Amino acid sequence: MRQPYAICAQNIHKSYGKTKAVDGLSFVVKQAECFGLLGPNGAGKTTIMKMVYGKAERDARPEGVIDVLGFDPQYNPLNVRHILGVVPQEDNLDEELNVYQNLSLFAKFYGISGTAAKTAIGHLIEMMELSAHSKIRELSGGMKRRLTIARALLNDPKILILDEPTTGLDPQVRHMIWDKLRLMKKSGITMLLTTHYMEEAFQLCDNLIIMHKGQMVIEGQPRQLLQQSIEKYVLDIVNKDHAAEIGDCLNSPSIRADMSRETLHIYSDDIEALNEITTRLEPGDYFLRAANLEDLFIKATGRALDDAG
Repeated sequence: MRQPYAICAQNIHKSYGKTKAVDGLSFVVKQAECFGLLGPNGAGKTTIMKMVYGKAERDARPEGVIDVLGFDPQYNPLNVRHILGVVPQEDNLDEELNVYQNLSLFAKFYGISGTAAKTAIGHLIEMMELSAHSKIRELSGGMKRRLTIARALLNDPKILILDEPTTGLDPQVRHMIWDKLRLMKKSGITMLLTTHYMEEAFQLCDNLIIMHKGQMVIEGQPRQLLQQSIEKYVLDIVNKDHAAEIGDCLNSPSIRADMSRETLHIYSDDIEALNEITTRLEPGDYFLRAANLEDLFIKATGRALDDAG
């Protein structure tokens, strides 16, 4: 019988000196789903990734468990690495080699050679729309990212670890990579994803957790979280000096206001109430939109996703 989950983490802790990077975190990733880890810099996302693929050891606690398709990465790192593909934040490619040579070199690490290697490399180069003989230094950022993803797929992994897979890429390339990842998920690959892009999480993740200071703040399906945990609409007032002009409106029970950096965010399920506020403002001083996952994170933690610390 197929195991119901790909990754199961229970009561995980990780400290660096006096700093708690991960503090009692638990989550379960089902097979063939994309599971997202969201949070600001320093929330513990990358540390969790490293513990899952065996690069970092969790703190020694009898109740702490990580199970990756039946293996504990702390005690069975080689077993885990053979069923995982890892896409790190940085593209650590060999710039002296071309696309094909980079993939061929990595294939040898997994004992893949001969016809099997040529077939796998050819398929991945075609899938990622790359040129086999292109030098790494000649590739754009998007091409390097696609090559790094291709490299992670060489061993035909059951789980793909994606640490900020599209950071720094332009929107067109980002959407192309999303399309490739969707196809992989349909083929049965499980994905564990960290991202700062809320649209990326919304588009790709079946389930996610929002983290803060190494702990889980909220968990669920993206669309359900937005429906159940935050107001539908947001009025962003980019010039906070206008707050005095609309002060009386903020006393309404249908309104919730929050200041984030230089922007005043006004939340409500009543779009007419927000439209009424805009009549007191000048065009260009506000933006009315639907709430997103970053709004949910700010509501839960009071911090923006790109805050440091």
